[in-house]
Amino acid sequence: MRSRARFAGHAVHPMLVVFPLGLLVTAVVFDALFSVTGGADFAVAGAYTMAAGVVGGSVASTFGWVDWSSLPAGTRARRIGLVHGLTNAVVITLFAVSWLVRLTGETWEPTSTSLVLALAGLALVVFGGWLGAELVERHAVGVDEDASLNALKRSTPGKAQHA
Repeated sequence: MRSRARFAGHAVHPMLVVFPLGLLVTAVVFDALFSVTGGADFAVAGAYTMAAGVVGGSVASTFGWVDWSSLPAGTRARRIGLVHGLTNAVVITLFAVSWLVRLTGETWEPTSTSLVLALAGLALVVFGGWLGAELVERHAVGVDEDASLNALKRSTPGKAQHA
């Protein structure tokens, strides 16, 4: 089933999700480095990457919702998509609260509470990503109906050319 939110012939949601995923994982890495080294720069970098990841995840989820809302009611794909979306909404919420908790202090250093929230978000993002892969690989959500190993090249949406 072809994605509803598209840009230049490609689904937007999968193009965007890589940014918040990378940023949120990187934020946890920076926080871990801060915990080991005590380097304040790691804490600041963690705070900035976490904030960017939360914003990016919010943007990506908007396009995911557009795609989900076009799935036929009563289908397994729609149910999985709902759990995928809700799981990732919890992920974004956990990271947002983690970020807010660290801002309540005098510095942007992660607290034990903010670390636990971020680690919980990191664990959940694996499950949310697995559900997203399930939608694409098993239910062909977001996959062009003309997709194949020898598919025609599309230079512009709707205009196929021979490769």
